[in-house]
Amino acid sequence: MREVRTRRPERRRRRAAGIAVGLVGALTATMLGTAGATASPVATATVGAVSADDDGLVAWYPLDAASTTGGTTANLAAGSTFGPATVHGATATPDGLALDGTDDYVDLPDHLLAGLTDATVSLDVLVDTTQATPYFVYGLGNSSGTAGNGYLFTTGNAYRTSIATGNWSTEQTVTKGSNLTRGVWKTLTWALTGTTATLYEDGVQVKQATNVTTDPGQIGGGQTTANYVGRSLYSGDRYLKGQVRDFRLYDRAVTAAEAAELALETSTAAADADLAALDLGDTSAVTADLALPAAGPQGSLVRWTSSDPAVVSATGTVTRPAAGEDDATVTLTAAVTRGAVARTATFEVTVLAQLLPAEAAQWDAEHVRVPHLDDVRGNLTLPATGANGSSLTWVTSDPATISPTGEVTRPAHGEEAAVVQLTVTASKDGATATHTYDATVRPLPAAADYEGYFFPYFEGESTPDGESVYFSVSDGNDPLDWVELNDAEPVLTSELGEKGLRDPFIIRSPEGDRFFLLATDLRIYGGNNFANAQERGSRALMIWESTDLVNWSEQRMVTVSSEYAGNTWAPEAFYDAQRGEYIVYWASALYPTTDTTGRRIATSYQRMMYATTRDFVTFSEPQVWIDEKRGDGLGMIDSSIVEHEGTYYRFTKDEAYMIPRLEKSTDLRSTDWDLVAEKIGYGQPNPWGGTLTAGEGPTVFKSNTEEKWYLFVDQPSYHGGQGYLPLESTDLDSGVWTSVDADLPSSPRHGTVLPITAAEQAALLAAYGDEPPAPELDLAVDVSPRCLAGKAYVAVRATNGEAVPVDLTLTTPYGTKAFADVAAGRAAYQSFAVRATSVPAGTVTVAGVATLDGKEVTTTLEAPVEALDCA
Repeated sequence: MREVRTRRPERRRRRAAGIAVGLVGALTATMLGTAGATASPVATATVGAVSADDDGLVAWYPLDAASTTGGTTANLAAGSTFGPATVHGATATPDGLALDGTDDYVDLPDHLLAGLTDATVSLDVLVDTTQATPYFVYGLGNSSGTAGNGYLFTTGNAYRTSIATGNWSTEQTVTKGSNLTRGVWKTLTWALTGTTATLYEDGVQVKQATNVTTDPGQIGGGQTTANYVGRSLYSGDRYLKGQVRDFRLYDRAVTAAEAAELALETSTAAADADLAALDLGDTSAVTADLALPAAGPQGSLVRWTSSDPAVVSATGTVTRPAAGEDDATVTLTAAVTRGAVARTATFEVTVLAQLLPAEAAQWDAEHVRVPHLDDVRGNLTLPATGANGSSLTWVTSDPATISPTGEVTRPAHGEEAAVVQLTVTASKDGATATHTYDATVRPLPAAADYEGYFFPYFEGESTPDGESVYFSVSDGNDPLDWVELNDAEPVLTSELGEKGLRDPFIIRSPEGDRFFLLATDLRIYGGNNFANAQERGSRALMIWESTDLVNWSEQRMVTVSSEYAGNTWAPEAFYDAQRGEYIVYWASALYPTTDTTGRRIATSYQRMMYATTRDFVTFSEPQVWIDEKRGDGLGMIDSSIVEHEGTYYRFTKDEAYMIPRLEKSTDLRSTDWDLVAEKIGYGQPNPWGGTLTAGEGPTVFKSNTEEKWYLFVDQPSYHGGQGYLPLESTDLDSGVWTSVDADLPSSPRHGTVLPITAAEQAALLAAYGDEPPAPELDLAVDVSPRCLAGKAYVAVRATNGEAVPVDLTLTTPYGTKAFADVAAGRAAYQSFAVRATSVPAGTVTVAGVATLDGKEVTTTLEAPVEALDCA
């Protein structure tokens, strides 16, 4: 007990100091490395001598290294009748217990809840970003078989606490209704008094329920033997992955002020860290809108105010003073709040006045950005407007190679690259300026037949790396037999946006030697869900480029959807040869306002949208392409197109049936396509013993060798399958598609199949395929221990099975013999004297060296020597 009494007051003193610093405002925060920024604390309402303290504390497990020894962790609640808890596999650190999400957890003493009518449970948790669901942060109660049978638990998806007398059907819940932020420390507190349960997050009430009629002491009649931190009471659930600390159980409901105090240390550390992390970059000469973060990396909310919203708004919109006026100085104030802790930082922003017409024209002429001017392989986007509002016009030194509007005609294969001077004239209010840029136009590639297929795809949302891009190539020219590349590991991963990649699509340029890979910016694994992803999802595409399918550009994130869109899903593209540009299409749910807080997908539906581009950098404004409501929250998604003899055939998932339909048109951009067939492939057998009843993510392509088309349809688990199902047809107008057997990659989901040349296929295999085995010589070795006149010998024969001479070296424990240029089919033989009456067991080594196909090849073989006694 002495150890308990020594440690606990330190904890209380830290909390008291936290109140003095965080709530009274005695802390001075400093911003480092941010131009024009200062920070200060916020003085909030003073909380008196508030302390959750010891009153009613039934158990307190700090769950840190100081209180953990071996496989137990101490209960530091003074006077508590409960002993230490058992730690299963978790790693004790100064900052809490680290749990691996596989089998780590803390087993608390039995019967913790006995006799409790009112109660509070509080702890700190950091849920790993890759946490699988469903999971419990803690569960106190009993299990029966595979299910919980009376329990009190908290989870982060959605953040809620439930108390139950039996299984899930008896749960009485208070819920925030949204998920707990992952990757940051959070303080979770549930307090029950009478029938009122209050849920706190970081010391702030987020929900209250007044109809909770189950007391903790009723669970199991006070007998609870499954009291866990980091483990569910349902055996099919996932273990907690992350960190936990400071588990507390009270026999009363803490007050709101006490809940704030319990969260004070965690919230103060987070708010201070987020305050220090605020950085707007160089704000001494601003000319464009500012990106003002709405949240800090540790989860604090950031709210902005401006001293002059007409110049810089609270959302970062910048309006520059008119030309000839003075530059404007604005103070932006960031209010950083985490729970009950608040901080502020101020940033001084200088917004430059608009340039005078001559200055604007000069700047705009000299700062045009045209992608790939040093490596032109397709039509260029030549901007018509400069950053300062100048009108831009273009003159070219070689209109036959690059027209004034950016159309490119490349030199023929084998010719020299063409260098063209592009001169831009910028005009602004009567002032003009010119600048010349050199453009290097590459000759066309050599024509080559397609002799294989390339297949980028993602693998699903059930693993941390499933929402990445994987590569496979066909085995030869067979689109139904595939070889996984890169040891079946992801080739492209996302470091931007939601940091997940789904639905990768690849397109070859019409010239043949540039590739663009697009992907959906979406991560479901780790707590997201498809409803939220359609309401508040990404409005951007993830894009990579390559000229050889092996070397890829840096990832770029391009916003293509408007603020009225809830998502930007499954992008694909098709080259519009008539207009010399790509049409890029995707699915978006559209909403009446840009406010995302009240969105519900049931009130909207998915439309297919499209925009145009020449370079996948600059896109036109999006337009609606398919607008068919197919039910509440249901529309049309996942279009894929193939062209044949001037007609475009479009496969799109119809969410009324949850399976693709087929339409056709001779105008790619038409909004009125002719229906060919609905429910493509419905009822066809799938590889998993069932049939295709629902599917998505169609990818369609033509055979390289015959008049046949293939359609891969993604039938994921939520549609009764396990991935892609191949179908084939010889008549696009028939609407008849038949499933075929295939050897697909292990877990392919929505992707693209692209015909490729033999050289491209070889390059992919060389870069990402298995290492080819080193060549070996064809050698046969025979070892015979022998006796002669009571003496022992070891006879070694090595036979050359190659068609060329081989140098052979025979090595034994009794000597070595080398033979040069042993002819094809001939053998090298040597009998080695042991100089003893017996031969012990051992080994003989034979090394051969020869030249095969101009390369020296060395092969070493070992052969056993059996023991022999000649006495």
